[in-house]
Parts: sequence; structure tokens; C-alpha cells
Amino acid sequence: FRILQHFHTTAEDYTIIFTSGCTAALKLIAESFPWIPEGTKQPSSRFCYLTDSHTSVVGMRGVTASMNVLSVPVKPKEILLAKSRLPAGEQNCTTPHLFSYPAQSNFSGTKYPLSWIQDIKSGKLCPIRIPGKWFVLLDAASYVSSSPLDLGVHQADFIPISFYKIFGFPTGLGALLVNNRIASLLRKTYFGGGTAAAYLAGEDFYFPRKSVAERFEDGTVSFLDIIALKHGFDVLEKLTGGMEKIKQHTFVLAHYTYTVLSNLKYANGAPVVRIYSDTDFSNPDVQGPIINFNVLDENGEVLGFSQVDNMASLHNIHVRTGCFCNTGACQMHLDISNEDIQRNLQAGHVCGDNIDLVDGRPTGSVRISFGYMSSFEDAQTFLNFIIATRLSKSDTEIPFPSVTKLTTESVPDDHLSSNNIDKLSPVLQISDREPRKNPPETGTTGSWQPPEPEAESIRAAVSETAVPTCRKGGKPITVAKIYLYPIKSCSAFEVTEWPVGNQGLLYDRNWMVVNQNGVCMTQKQEPRLCLVNPSIDLKQKIMVMQAEGMDPISVSLEDDTGREAVICESKVCSHRVKTYDCGERIAVWLSMFLGRPCRLIRQSSDMKSKSHQTNTKGLSSATSISLSLVNEAQYLLINVASILQLKEHISARLKEPLEIEELIRRFRANIVISAPESFEEEEWAEISIGALQFQVVGPCSRCQIICIDQQSGERNKEILQSLSAARGRKTNFGIYLMNQPLRSSFSDILSVGSQVLPVLKENTEIQPPKSSEEKYSG
Repeated sequence: FRILQHFHTTAEDYTIIFTSGCTAALKLIAESFPWIPEGTKQPSSRFCYLTDSHTSVVGMRGVTASMNVLSVPVKPKEILLAKSRLPAGEQNCTTPHLFSYPAQSNFSGTKYPLSWIQDIKSGKLCPIRIPGKWFVLLDAASYVSSSPLDLGVHQADFIPISFYKIFGFPTGLGALLVNNRIASLLRKTYFGGGTAAAYLAGEDFYFPRKSVAERFEDGTVSFLDIIALKHGFDVLEKLTGGMEKIKQHTFVLAHYTYTVLSNLKYANGAPVVRIYSDTDFSNPDVQGPIINFNVLDENGEVLGFSQVDNMASLHNIHVRTGCFCNTGACQMHLDISNEDIQRNLQAGHVCGDNIDLVDGRPTGSVRISFGYMSSFEDAQTFLNFIIATRLSKSDTEIPFPSVTKLTTESVPDDHLSSNNIDKLSPVLQISDREPRKNPPETGTTGSWQPPEPEAESIRAAVSETAVPTCRKGGKPITVAKIYLYPIKSCSAFEVTEWPVGNQGLLYDRNWMVVNQNGVCMTQKQEPRLCLVNPSIDLKQKIMVMQAEGMDPISVSLEDDTGREAVICESKVCSHRVKTYDCGERIAVWLSMFLGRPCRLIRQSSDMKSKSHQTNTKGLSSATSISLSLVNEAQYLLINVASILQLKEHISARLKEPLEIEELIRRFRANIVISAPESFEEEEWAEISIGALQFQVVGPCSRCQIICIDQQSGERNKEILQSLSAARGRKTNFGIYLMNQPLRSSFSDILSVGSQVLPVLKENTEIQPPKSSEEKYSG
């Protein structure tokens, strides 16, 4: 009853069915709605949904399709144009149809009119012109997190919700509120524990429970979490004063942030961000506390959302990136065509990955949201982050009153307050934009052009295009350094030559440190991991671990899986790998040094990790590639010339000299080459080193680990910001390689001084210099 009270209704009007979440509630509706399929004597049902809907809503069409029921996507502007009643003769048809729309877009925060509920149910508004009776599914998951919903006034037939979005707990519990007027029409085929009043095991006899909730809650519900809900609602009310005040508070924060953000300009007048919204953030009845945007450079080009996410994490800011499980809104706002979606998939991009730009066009965006716990200081912190990383040359925090001085357009002084919200006109302007049917011939994303040619920026000095199209002479390219990292995220072990195995350099990232819950630890969570120095002794067949203040300790290189080792499953960047624990002695040593409970585990030799689809892009499907505990690929290669180029810019920003060795170690590469041209490695498709052949998988997009000094464990976020400034639109540095297993090359040796022979992306082989002596490592 506390839940019904929160939504201003009673058990006389609505029934609560507890589910595992909003998605499960939507699936339940799709499976139990009284659909009339095609091919019957009666007119068939339709499932209509707004294109600005969550994946879980669109996914209902998979269920309806299996029932031979047609699904019809409807654009927001089409609803506004559909204000016409059916002819009187067609209004008596009783065929049930279902229309679903979000009370608030989870992509942009746009609030769609709750008046649509009654208009559609009464026939005043028709999603599509077809005889029948319309029922309304109101996806309220995003809306109720910061806005009051009065079901006494807006009586939708189905309302799925997730409780953690309201007050942050519990994460595995949702509910479906069902209008009692339709509850009796719902059909159910499967019956689980607790749902039957009586049934026979030997005959087809089943009688459901009378209560709708009991009939649909299969098995044991999460009763402990359900008990906690009352306390959650009570505390929410006590802390905030209710949902109306949360609505006012969060909107003020969003309005203020939007106003400042939309007025930020570069020195040449170009906007710093592009905001994706259907409103001007002037009224909380049509706009929720969500701001969706992409960051632009001074030429109007989009910076990839992965780069923005990496930079935000340095400032302890959590943002969401991608398309947010709302492809329809993403396509509309980012002007992504259906063909683009399919083309991006072929290029290796899937939902939830870090491929943020394909052919220079964004695949997603950045989203920030405000909740009842958000403060004005949070908004200031976010805006200071944007200013510091885009408009400031140093990382010094800018006093917030100076924000308006950095804009060419002044920010209004009369920031929205709870006193004048009600004076605003609640008018929703639906965008007329549609996804492009045909992609443009050019790859640019921004229509803005600078008013006049600008001076060359740092990016010009480190241009991604400043690579010769074909290199047929000059100095040879050689291997300068070789590093392996026996323990993932620990210190490097430098060698002059090393065997190559079927997973990369022999023993590279064969071990990793995990916390007491078995989760992989990296320098992101524990920077002191870089102070653990492992070294491999091939003759004695041991790995020796050393750290300051600790006695050295050794680990056998022999695989212990044949003994009584405990085999367990671990995850490395979503890849599931088999591992075994290296014992209590090593665990005590690591825990003592790091000051927290942890253990050392090793990848099991009988279950090597197969490379993920994104790692084998361009490799033959017949090629079986095996990975150790790496994130992306077997090898990471960087170029000394590129390091030197970058060093100048970082040193200038830091205003202090930076050692080349320190920079090389920060980028944690396996192979460091010496090439005449900086960043020419980014134009390679393949390389040969002696008898070894490697395929270039793609660029390495850098994260905050390069901000950690590998000698001291100290952080300096200026490093990643400097890389971003130097490279322009990306934080790429270095390339990933996969070894192509030709002949019996797994027994080969990689040596410092070996010559590197690259092949360009155009598949034009680069000729080695005739005057130089070729050095192959056998």
C-alpha cells in the first residue's frame, strides 16, 4: 500500500506485481496482453511504440512477432499530427491494441504529455488509424526517479517501474502496476511456484490463484527487498519533502547547467558542446533533469564519448556514454541513418563498447543526470571539468563565478528558482529531425565553420594525417625495447630478447591480482600495483616478485593445475577466463604490501582465452587467436618518435622536464620501436619482425593509467589531458597487434635491434632501405 500511496492511487484501482526489474515487467506485458493475431476472423491487434523508447520496450516486438501480431513504430511528431477520431462506424470495434511511450525519455529527458493517456484511451488521439480499443503502457522508469506521478489523474493501464531508480536500492527489484480494469483480461500460460490454486501433475488441469499479483509472481519474490521498500519511501520523504520538491530541485540544477554549458564558446566563437534536446530547459513539465551532449573541438568536430568518459573519471565524475539503450532517440538526435547503424556494426561497433567514432561520425553521446542527492556543487564540479579540459591550459580549478567570463555570450543572471517555475509555459516542441536515409558524402559531423582561418593548434603539430603515404627509403625501423608484464597491471619486466608464445610474449600477463571478492585489481583502483616488480628466470623456471620493504618471493612457472589447485572463473574486460589460485603464501605477501586483502591467480593452461570479436577485426576467421589476461590484444606497440613528439607538449604544459623513459613506461607497451616519423605506425595494416608476422588490430585508446608514474605510483591527470590536447579528437596512442600463426613461428624469439617491415593500410608493402643491413631474429 505504501507504493500505491506514493503514486496517489489505491488497491481498488491498481494491482502491484513484483518483478526483477522494469525489463521483466515489460516482458510480462508482452506475453500476457490479450493479443488477437493476424489471420483470424476478428480484426488483428497492433503493438505501437514511440521510437524514443528504451530497448526493453522495443524488444517487446520480438514476443508479439512470435504471436503473429504486427508492431508499428511511431515517431513523436506523428502522435501530435494524429488528432483525429475514427469514423463512428469503426469506434465500436473491441480489438485490443497497445500503445507504449515513455513518460520521460531516458536519452534526452524530454517529458511526453501524460494527457496522451486519456486522449488515446478515449479515441481522441490515434497512434495509427485502425479500428479497436487502445490500451496504454506508460514506461515510467526514468520519469518517477525525479517527478511525481499521480495515477489517480493519469490512469495508464500498465506502468513498469524500477525502485533503484527512485532511491538507489534495491537493484534487483521492480514492479508492474496494472490497472484493475484490464487485469482480468491478461492471459498467462506458464505457471510457477505459488501461482496455482490447484493443478494436477498427471493431467492437464490447472486453476490459477484469484489474486492477479499471486497469479503472475512466479516463484519466491525478493521479500527482503520488498520489506526494505517502505523504509526507502519513508526516508525519501523525510529527506526531501516529497517528489514535487525533488522535481523542482533537480530541474533547477539541470536548467543552470544547461544554461552555462550551452553558452560556453572557444576563442573563435565555436560552441564547446552540442546539446541534444527537444526543449530549451525552461519548464520542468516538459523537461527532466537529463542533459545529453557531445563535446566539440574548436573546428566543430565531435570528440569521442570514450575520451570524455576517460577525462571525466580523472575528475571523479561519472557520466553515461553511448546510446543509452535508446537507438531511436540516438538516431534522431545524432542524425544516424539505418544504414549507418548496420555499417557501424560491420565496422565492429556494438552497443556498450568504446568505439565512439566511425569514419569521423559519432556513434553515441554523453549523458549527465541529476537526482535528489545532487547538489549545486556537483553542477559546478562538472562545469569546471568541461572548462578546465576544453578552455583552460592548466588543470587548476577555475573559481566558478569566472565561468561566465569564458563565454562570448553572457549567462542570464535570473537563474531558475522554485519561485518562478510555475510561471513558465508548459509547451513541448517535438523535433522534426529524422534519421538520414542516405549518408552524406562527406565525413564531417558539424555544420559550424570558423569565421576565418585559425592559427595552427597543438593538434596540428601532432597530426594524425602527417604520415607519408608510402615509405620507400630513409632510416630503417627497428625494435628499441621489449617489455612484458607477467602480472597484469604490475611493473614491467624489460628484456633484450624473449620467446614468443601462442598468446604473445611468453608469460606476458599470465597472472593477475584479485581482491577478496575475486575481482581483478588494476592500477585504476590500486596505483601501488606498479611498485610490484615481477621478473622471469627461464633457467630456474620461477617468477620472482619484489617490492620495497618486502623480501623477494618466487612463484613457479610450472603449471599447477595438475595438482590440487582450485580452478575458478574470472573476468577480464567482459572476457571469461579460467584461472587458479597461487596459494596462501603469495596472497599474504601481496596483502601485506598493498594493505588490503588480495590474492594472486594465474590463467589455467587448459582454458586459454579466445580473442573477442572486436580483437580479431580483419583477421581470418579460420585463425585461432589465443589471449592471455590482456584487455584487447596480444601486443601493444608504441613508437619512440611519437613519444618524443608528445613529450614536448606535455613538458610545456607541465612546465617541467619529463624524462623519455618515464613516458615510455607510462604507456605500458610490449614493443617499442624506433621509426623516423612520428605516428606513422597508425598507417600500418601489418608488420613483420624477423620471421614473425603481426596484424594491426587498431589504435589503443588511453585511459587514466597513463596518469600514474610507474616508478612512484603517484597520479597526475595532466598527462591524459595533455595527450588529449596534443592528439586533438582522441586519446589514442600506440597500436594493438595480433600474431599471425604462420608456419611454426610460435618458437621464435623477438629481439631488440630486429628490423620492422610494415605494410601500409592500402596494402602497399613498404620497401626496406637497400643500404641497411637486415637483422632477423630466429
